[in-house]
Amino acid sequence: MTDQAGTGDVSDAAAPRRLSTKETADRLGVKPETVYAYVSRGQLSSRRAPGGRGSTFDAAEVDALARRTGRREPSPASGDLVFRTGITLIEDDRYYFRGVDATELAGRYTYEEVAEWLWTGELRPGIRFAAPAEALAAARRAVAALPAHSGSTDRLRVAVIAAATADPLRFDLSREAVLASTRGLIPTLVGALPRVAGASTADGPSEGTDGIRTADGGAALARRLWPKLTARPADEPSITVLDTALALLIDHDLAASTLAARVAASAHAHPYAVVSAGLGVLEGPLHGAASGLAHRMLAEVLERGSAVPVVADHLRTGRRVPGLGHRLYVSEDPRARTLFTLLADVPQAAPALAAAHDVVTTTARHAPLHANVDLALAVLSVSSGMAAEAGETVFAVSRTAGWIAHALEEYGERPLRMRPSGRYEGPRPPRPLPTAVDEPPR
Repeated sequence: MTDQAGTGDVSDAAAPRRLSTKETADRLGVKPETVYAYVSRGQLSSRRAPGGRGSTFDAAEVDALARRTGRREPSPASGDLVFRTGITLIEDDRYYFRGVDATELAGRYTYEEVAEWLWTGELRPGIRFAAPAEALAAARRAVAALPAHSGSTDRLRVAVIAAATADPLRFDLSREAVLASTRGLIPTLVGALPRVAGASTADGPSEGTDGIRTADGGAALARRLWPKLTARPADEPSITVLDTALALLIDHDLAASTLAARVAASAHAHPYAVVSAGLGVLEGPLHGAASGLAHRMLAEVLERGSAVPVVADHLRTGRRVPGLGHRLYVSEDPRARTLFTLLADVPQAAPALAAAHDVVTTTARHAPLHANVDLALAVLSVSSGMAAEAGETVFAVSRTAGWIAHALEEYGERPLRMRPSGRYEGPRPPRPLPTAVDEPPR
């Protein structure tokens, strides 16, 4: 055998490719120390590198081990979790769905069209999602049984559970089955919410059997959602803002609720359980409920006539000014920028829009923070006579499509791969059995 090229000897070309220790660790998603642990356990064989510097490993053997154990994601130096995803990219103060500018998508297509494209790669103009009659009836009965003080997220969580009970095939995790369930679930969530007192009852037919209808078979989801948020009649500019908000909020990389949804999917939970996991996290004040805080702040600004005293109160008490700043954007959140542009065409939104700009300008004297999507949702909710939790409702309905997109990705990964190891910091064993505490006399 020779190492000279062009001799006609093909034995070098046929020899197994050798990987360095670092290449092997990267391919397996582990630390170099773990690679040598695999060697000591007989799971990998190694060979000294030429010159005696380090070890080399057979690439095919490494790939076989990766298939057996499941390739784990390497942990970056920052300690953040990182997972492969082809859904959302956020960079340079812009964000993209599958490589396409998300704000342009939302500006041109409806929520249902964007969701369907994100799931399937097929753009289907005029598509409408329809709620199966049995699931919708079950969800409405369950929601109607809740206490009157229940919030919208309470109702949505109950509606998901009720819809799941009406779908005996929910454990089928094939792609088409999951998508069929989701196309029916999203309008079921909207349909299960009670109309605001005095709202129009004309929200169009929504029941179906396959979860899909064309444009003439039912109103767009945004139009069906509107009377569940406000009693004010729907005008076209406002419906456009709501529909665009739904499309913009479908996904935003691995937000907390999306991570929860992926953990559920990693355990091969059915799509309804995946959505339930996402809703449970979304309810936190630092996630989906953040727009409600911005709503209340804007209402106070309008009441007091200026953002100055309101912002000052927040700063004085050490509270963050709601609706400002985002850890993923240096400048203005592109979702907020898009919605502000559309809200400028809604006459009744002018006072709230001016109040939002006043908040940004006033806060800028203290810190260079820019508007995020929660502030834009607050402008919509305040100007449309919606409750403070309306933004959270929009967020939850919209993000359901994103959670399912991530679930479909996770179903294709190694099951239960998100199993971190706890670092125990309790008392060391052995410890004696606990002693019962005597009950006080009654």
